[in-house]
Amino acid sequence: MSIVRKRSAAHKAYIPSNARDNQYILAEFAVTDELIQLVSPNISTNSAQPYYNFYQNLSQLLFTLSNDYEIKSTLFIANDKLVRVRYSQEMHQWQTNQQILFYYDPQNHELQNSFFDACIRVKKITLLFLASGDDIRFNAAIFHQKVTTLLHSFSEQINLPNKAIRLRDHQHLTYDLFAKNKGCLGTQAHKLRPIYDRYNAHNVVISPDCSAISYAVINLTIDNRLLGLVDIDANSKDPYNPLYTYLTDTFSLVAKRFNLNNGALIANGLVPIVRHSLHEIISKIGELQMLGYNPKQSPCGLVSKWKADELVDNVQLIFVATTEDSQHSGYGRFMNQIEQAMRLLATELEIPINKDELTVRFHQHIAYDFQE
Repeated sequence: MSIVRKRSAAHKAYIPSNARDNQYILAEFAVTDELIQLVSPNISTNSAQPYYNFYQNLSQLLFTLSNDYEIKSTLFIANDKLVRVRYSQEMHQWQTNQQILFYYDPQNHELQNSFFDACIRVKKITLLFLASGDDIRFNAAIFHQKVTTLLHSFSEQINLPNKAIRLRDHQHLTYDLFAKNKGCLGTQAHKLRPIYDRYNAHNVVISPDCSAISYAVINLTIDNRLLGLVDIDANSKDPYNPLYTYLTDTFSLVAKRFNLNNGALIANGLVPIVRHSLHEIISKIGELQMLGYNPKQSPCGLVSKWKADELVDNVQLIFVATTEDSQHSGYGRFMNQIEQAMRLLATELEIPINKDELTVRFHQHIAYDFQE
């Protein structure tokens, strides 16, 4: 093999053939007095459900346009909650005080539904578009274009300025790091190019002012075998401090070994939410652990968040890519570094790789204000 081919191979990630693709797009816009007057001018705040017609008119317009543009799964959400989407063989929806989660299989499920309380005026409306069918990653640019075409029609019919809409495109690639050890021998070579570059290659042009962030989340299950690696004093005020300290030390060891210097270990029971931010942000907001990173800045280092008096079911290990991680036209090398680090982690933690799963979810997000 030539040196050029070796270098090329080093920048490709070889993902198990049974990996799952996912894509969803969020379009968000504020609820203003002007918008309410345009959509539902006869609203009465004295009625039992004053905002029913407002939400109903918007949701029905969304569903009508979705049918016209052949987008099979759309949801209208007016509850000011964080929207999250995950894969599941069974379709269901779950809400907490701060989140609304949708579980579905893009190859088998289609849905149109609305979520709102007609008694309450929310701060913003969220339109959720779920990709469906096969080859989701390959067809991501086409789906994005279909959604933006629909949004132009949607905003035009309610006289909403395009720039009032914030669009967020989320894409996931999920797989078991040890799939090969369980008999899945097929692989797919991916360069894992940035969304902006992939869309340009399909002649789908998005705003050059879009913010982008890419990162990986590894789910580590806490089981009795792992608990047995440390001494835990059940009578202590912080009985799980030895466990989380050991995991943090191991996480830091394997990350630095493979030059991964931008990440976090979350073991406090909160849901980690990674966002693009001009300045580093690590904060707790209710049930959410907010992590803000600027990919253009130097690595922010490794952080750990845990509660020593509580045992969590899962620990999330997060690695955030910087701009330098995509210098060779993709994040393939970045994901290879993560795979090497996690294989070393599995050795250090004595994880039985022929039995246990270590799930990796590679995230790519972009966000921008909609254009005229």
